[in-house]
Amino acid sequence: MITMGIMTEVSQASAATNPRPLTIVLVLDAAGNRGNGTSNSALQWAAALKQQGHHVRLVGIGAPNYPAQENLIPFVSWIARKQQMHFAKPSDALFRRAFEGADVVHLYMPFSFCRHAMRVAQSMGIPVTAGYHVQPENITYSAGPLRHIPGIDSFIYRLFRHWIFDHVNAIHVPTQLGATLLRKHHYHEPIYVISNGYEPRFTPSVKPDFTALAAATAAQESDSAVPIPTPLSNELTNAMINTASLMAAQAAPEADLPWSPEHPMHIIASGRLTNEKNHTMLIEAIAQSRHADSIKLTIAGTGPLAKKLRKQAQTSLPIPAEIGFHKNSDMPALLRSGDILVHPSIADLESISVLEGMACGLVPIIADSPLSAAGQFSLDEHCSFPVDSVETLTERIDWWFEHPTQIAQWSGIYAAYTKEHYSVAESVKEFADMEYNVIASA
Repeated sequence: MITMGIMTEVSQASAATNPRPLTIVLVLDAAGNRGNGTSNSALQWAAALKQQGHHVRLVGIGAPNYPAQENLIPFVSWIARKQQMHFAKPSDALFRRAFEGADVVHLYMPFSFCRHAMRVAQSMGIPVTAGYHVQPENITYSAGPLRHIPGIDSFIYRLFRHWIFDHVNAIHVPTQLGATLLRKHHYHEPIYVISNGYEPRFTPSVKPDFTALAAATAAQESDSAVPIPTPLSNELTNAMINTASLMAAQAAPEADLPWSPEHPMHIIASGRLTNEKNHTMLIEAIAQSRHADSIKLTIAGTGPLAKKLRKQAQTSLPIPAEIGFHKNSDMPALLRSGDILVHPSIADLESISVLEGMACGLVPIIADSPLSAAGQFSLDEHCSFPVDSVETLTERIDWWFEHPTQIAQWSGIYAAYTKEHYSVAESVKEFADMEYNVIASA
């Protein structure tokens, strides 16, 4: 966990000793919707916190014990529903019932439901923390011509700060990029950088023998055998990555390729079908590939650009693409069926879909964008490309197509790396520490 802001010795001791389980209330508009990334992450955290002995209450639409009614906003709700988002109707009675006896209230969205919850919790003397999960750039990219208004992103950052983030005890943000953006826009509360993490059900179809992978890598670097600890240490993971990168740089295209028009390489992308996710350029890149007739594309998501993307794919790709919504419960199997994960997004605070793909053994090709934190997951230059560069993305796709042995090697490395650094269990431990610190300092 990376923290910014002053923490007292008392609060640090509180986090270290964790004297008792906490009663934590998680407030979010759609608390029962696994089709929405933020809601899905909240449900994952709720389950993991319970497993670690804490008491969790979910408040929002679809919550089992504290359900909220939907707040239908003309036009806005219509757009939001296309992206599996819903807005909840605030209720004093609901909040007071849910917050009674709670240690801390944690908010997920900066909209009216959570703003009202914040005021009720503070009137009851309960500390409040908030997660920064809505990136202003995601809003403006979906707002059509409004995104070209000078200063619109900065205005939304200020608005969110005024609504919620200037008034809470601490802010959770999933990546260092997010923290940097908040600092740039003058967010002054203590900021905790904690990955949202991924669930353990996202695993490779055949679990890699991580110890064997490390041993093989070490053997390439030394003539003598060395003991390999389990689980992998950071040093061994880095050694695997460095050796694999060197081998990739020297690798020649392979003559015998496993893919053909009858058995194509499977590229998967996952995310909302909106402008900032940039799926149009992914379709363009595949269409320009010299292997386009042996590549199948699946884009898992829903959103306002669904029809446009399907039409583009139909007219430009030799193999019909599958574009549409997939249940969260079906995502591990879908990801395991793929060979490559492409993430062309322009704006992301973290992108759990990339973590889930890597955990399932998919080799990622990720856009390097100043507004996206997903680029931090790339471990090799062949797994990264400049955002919006169709030509470079096509080159990356063709390179991996022509190096299937490299895909097999990097698949295990990415699965091992993700398991080591981004589990939900570790994330919620850090989150609970944050809440202990806030309670001790309140």
